[in-house]
Amino acid sequence: MPKLPILSGEEVVKILKKGFNFEFISQKGSHIKLRRRIEGKIVTTIVPNHKELMTGTLRGVLDLAKISEDDFIRYCKES
Repeated sequence: MPKLPILSGEEVVKILKKGFNFEFISQKGSHIKLRRRIEGKIVTTIVPNHKELMTGTLRGVLDLAKISEDDFIRYCKES
């Protein structure tokens, strides 16, 4: 499995919005809340707006977002 890229919180938010149809909901401090609807269910994730997200943090964001690491990496390479 390819490694997750090192990205900032801002870059992750842009990828989730553009590539995975998430919408900005709110921000509290440095944490950005995003939401999308999948098969009638609402999926919410929180992205810390840091200069660099640690790999484990990015995995947690993707887990909450119901996005596989492979799909995320594939989208990053395509765009």
